[in-house]
Amino acid sequence: MTTFLEGLSRSVRGEAFRDAPLAPRTAIRVGGRADLLVRPADPDDLALVLRACREAEVPLRVLGGGTNLLVSDEGVRGVVVKLPPEFGGELAEGRRLVLSAGSPSSRLVARAQKLGLVGCEFVAGIPGTLGGLTAMNAGTRSGEMKDVLVRVELATALGAGFVPARELGFGYRTAELPEGAVVTRVEVELEPGDVAASAAAMKADVERRRATQPLSQPNFGSTFRNPRGDYAGRLIEAVGLGGHRVGGAAFSKVHANFIVNEGRASARDVLSLMNLARERVRAAFGVTLEPEVRLWGAFEAGLLEAAARP
Repeated sequence: MTTFLEGLSRSVRGEAFRDAPLAPRTAIRVGGRADLLVRPADPDDLALVLRACREAEVPLRVLGGGTNLLVSDEGVRGVVVKLPPEFGGELAEGRRLVLSAGSPSSRLVARAQKLGLVGCEFVAGIPGTLGGLTAMNAGTRSGEMKDVLVRVELATALGAGFVPARELGFGYRTAELPEGAVVTRVEVELEPGDVAASAAAMKADVERRRATQPLSQPNFGSTFRNPRGDYAGRLIEAVGLGGHRVGGAAFSKVHANFIVNEGRASARDVLSLMNLARERVRAAFGVTLEPEVRLWGAFEAGLLEAAARP
């Protein structure tokens, strides 16, 4: 694989970094390195990377804002792609906006406000890139990405094109993207409205988050999906794990469904906390907590049922 990675590094017109640290690129600040991190210059450059990895059968992953992501301490093999914020360009026509998947979520809010559009208030305060928010159908109680998405541009080794959002099987914090596809741009439709009222609502939401979530410490957002009719944080608190610590990681005392890096945490520390919560909640309530976090890399067998996820 070394020869392949060296050749790909020379072929891309964008940036390529060998043995790239991933911890600084994740919200919780833990994890090892990627064999190769690529920031493609444009869609053609991305297509080159996708084709090369497919033909050589080299694993490829896409890194957004690093939220909802736990990278193993041993890192990940193969290629990690990170789209630059301006990738693919932007368009605005009437109520519709086309934005780069590499743009931060705040870009959608800023563009909507400038154009006098409302309807994406739920995005305020959700960290990450628009591609990541789309891939996970991110949202809050007031809305989800699927509520505003019209089309999503997907790139594969065969090319890129827009597909209707309704074809992507959006569910609670999930989307059914075709295997090997990369979200490159998103098209949303909003409504003209009172931008001052919209801004006030977003400010209030952000202030509420600051009061109820540990935003001052590295974390990857909600650790587990809320079970139907209940809250993961309540269940974790109920089994006595609020504030519980393993190594440098702990369940937040502010919100128990958040794991925070209190300093020099390892991925193993974080995964141990996730396991412990799942075991105790299952034993006490018969509820299996499902991770909202994606796991990258080689985690030791048996640590977590979801560790087999790619």
